[in-house]
Amino acid sequence: MASIISPVILVAEDSHDTRRMLKRAFELKGFRVLEAANGRQALDLTEQYRPSLAIIDLNMPELDGFETIRLMRKLKEGEHIPIVAITAFDVYGMEQAVLDQGCNEYLTKPFDLHELDRRLKGLGFVV
Repeated sequence: MASIISPVILVAEDSHDTRRMLKRAFELKGFRVLEAANGRQALDLTEQYRPSLAIIDLNMPELDGFETIRLMRKLKEGEHIPIVAITAFDVYGMEQAVLDQGCNEYLTKPFDLHELDRRLKGLGFVV
């Protein structure tokens, strides 16, 4: 009997509470979730596991989200992964800067999980 492998979602977020909330929400839908508390861990996990989707906080230690996204796009394992940037520090021009960096979607905190689902569906990622 063949086993079905669940898609892997990378959640890179320095806030433990936000990371756990996203992890639980995706696991309830049958996804496997990798957790990174900083950008360096996110890049390591991308190289090791090649996730199907990445959700990246823009304000993280070691490597911020901008640098993490830029470096992820240079990785063979990360060049085509849909990336959703999340941030609590929304300022004029930030969304466009993130999209120019190679991100596919942008959400400000606090965000509604239904809105995240809608954005992911728009990227062709079935949730």
